Amino acid sequence: MKKKKIVIALGHDALGTTLPEQHEATKHTAKAVADFIRDDYEVVITHSNGPQVGMIHTAMSEFCRIYPEYTATPTAVCSAMSQGYIGYDLQNAIRTELLGRGIYKTVSTILTQVVVDPYDEAFYHPTKIIGRVMTEAEAEEEEKKGNHVTQVEGGYRRVVEEPGKGFRRIVSAPNPVSIVEIDAIKALLDADQVVIACGGGGIPVLAQDNKLQGASAVIEKDLAAGKLADTLDADRLVILTSVDKVCLNYGKEDEKPLDTMTVDEAKKYLAAGEFDEGTMAPKIEAAIDFIGDSAIRSVLITKLNKEGKTVSGGMGTLITK
Repeated sequence: MKKKKIVIALGHDALGTTLPEQHEATKHTAKAVADFIRDDYEVVITHSNGPQVGMIHTAMSEFCRIYPEYTATPTAVCSAMSQGYIGYDLQNAIRTELLGRGIYKTVSTILTQVVVDPYDEAFYHPTKIIGRVMTEAEAEEEEKKGNHVTQVEGGYRRVVEEPGKGFRRIVSAPNPVSIVEIDAIKALLDADQVVIACGGGGIPVLAQDNKLQGASAVIEKDLAAGKLADTLDADRLVILTSVDKVCLNYGKEDEKPLDTMTVDEAKKYLAAGEFDEGTMAPKIEAAIDFIGDSAIRSVLITKLNKEGKTVSGGMGTLITK
């Protein structure tokens, strides 16, 4: 009998922020991942990288500020660094958990590039804040390089300093088009290995003839997870986030958690503005795109139990056709 295939998208809570937090968080995450492997699923894992890539970008920017003879580190390279940094802890934690259960499988992290469209509208409207806080003079220098800057808690491309505030770069968030290393991911899955891929939404690249050029952008991790699950023809996409269930009227007195939701309902709620743009909306969009017209595919959005208990039926919000 063919094994069911599952893509698990890990959010910030499943990884922590600092190095010690990440080291401990991945141990709990490994328990949930191992439960699916125990139940004989083919498992592919993807993950967020927000705090980690921000830390790397800030560290590399500060290094170049102190030592100007060194070349600045592009955003795409910082993304690649974050995939290795997070993948290292994840694959070791999962390997340890599996061996503790008597399960012998190789866990591999794939440095994954994701092609984006150079004409994506997002490139004309950058929104994602990255890197360190800069002075007005440093911000103006960034502008001269063609980089966009925004005031902290301020507006787009503003360079007028307000008391107590500085400036930071903003980059675009284009949609994922295709996954460059998808054949390698499929080959590892066919070999019954556990795969970690498309970390942080993948390293954004532009296809130029036979060359891939890193893009100064970040890809929404949930949309990349949906693209990965769709390309692999997975049976289920599990998105682990910071809430137990998807809610209507989130944060209000009449908040309503949802146990189930159809694709049509998800579209209706999304159009009505029920879900925040930077948090739940991309998860719902990924679910809609992944399920499409399939009567088989499903998406589970839930919170990882800190004790690492099984993520299964009865938990979270299950989205189906």
